[in-house]
Amino acid sequence: MARQLGHSHGAVRNAALTLVRRGEADQSGTGQPEFRANAKTVGAAKTAVISPPGTHSPRAQAATARTTITAAAPPRQTGPIRRAGGQLYHPRELADLPDVEALNRLRDADVPVLLYGPPGTGKTSLVEAAFPDLVTVAGDGDTTVGDLLGEYTQADNGGYEFQYGPLVTAMTEGRALLIDDATLISPMVLAALYPAMDGRRQIQVKAHKGETIKAQKGFYVVAGHNPGVHGAVLTEALSSRFSVQIQIGTDYDLATALRIDARVVRVARHLAHQVELGELGWAPQLRELLSYQKTEAVLGTKAALANLVGIAPAEDRDTVAAAIIKTVGVTKIAPLTLGKQLPASAARQPPSTVPAHRGRSR
Repeated sequence: MARQLGHSHGAVRNAALTLVRRGEADQSGTGQPEFRANAKTVGAAKTAVISPPGTHSPRAQAATARTTITAAAPPRQTGPIRRAGGQLYHPRELADLPDVEALNRLRDADVPVLLYGPPGTGKTSLVEAAFPDLVTVAGDGDTTVGDLLGEYTQADNGGYEFQYGPLVTAMTEGRALLIDDATLISPMVLAALYPAMDGRRQIQVKAHKGETIKAQKGFYVVAGHNPGVHGAVLTEALSSRFSVQIQIGTDYDLATALRIDARVVRVARHLAHQVELGELGWAPQLRELLSYQKTEAVLGTKAALANLVGIAPAEDRDTVAAAIIKTVGVTKIAPLTLGKQLPASAARQPPSTVPAHRGRSR
């Protein structure tokens, strides 16, 4: 897509993710994401994916001094919160507050936050729940300065016009900006962001006549970091600009409350403990557990367990399989694999299941 459109990989991926969040495209795949058009994609072509500066009014609530925010102030957001894509987010406790409330207070005080933890633990979900006006940059090794600030694109008349990037949009409209997977982005690219975060609160868009962009009240930066991901490097320059750094892990109690098989949740807890001890490199997080629940509903328990083994890194699969065998009670488990060709007359069989175990929540 990037080659055909003549844009960078990061810009195209960010646009596709924006379409997914708006329900105008579908995303699949557990590694590199895959995108598919849906019934709303054609209509999306009539609307800009990233709105130009001035489209939205600045955030109504102006940033206030840090000293005016007290711990006694009543929480503004409690209970499950519906994100822009329609999914519910269940707040967790942070500094004796709901996490979404804590992030809003930090935003009001203009204290940048770095969220770090394994993929699939809900970092992005938390930020989306806390900030409905969020603009997101999906970072990777191909992200360029143009992906942040903007770049020239070809117009319908054959000429070229400058399309502002998400950083400029967030600054001019006073919106929150999430730099997802920030530590996968080149430090030289991230340097373009820093003047907007310090006392200057402005940047220069050299590619567009050296234009100076000033941040409006409400502009706020939050970043995500996956320490275990290959290539993710938290530099001192990046770390020093985020005064608050919050570790995000999977809430396995929430997984049980969401009626995910209690035996599988116990397996995940056990594996997570081994990861903490340094004995293992991977454990299922909430994302994988929710995927397990969906797969089980469609293909049955046996296939869902096999898939759980298959999505684990190759070096950890034997340990994951052994934990499942011990806890669930199956005699053998292997990654989900195609078998022999079925005879043409074979009747369709219902999904196979594993007998229920005491303590299983369904």
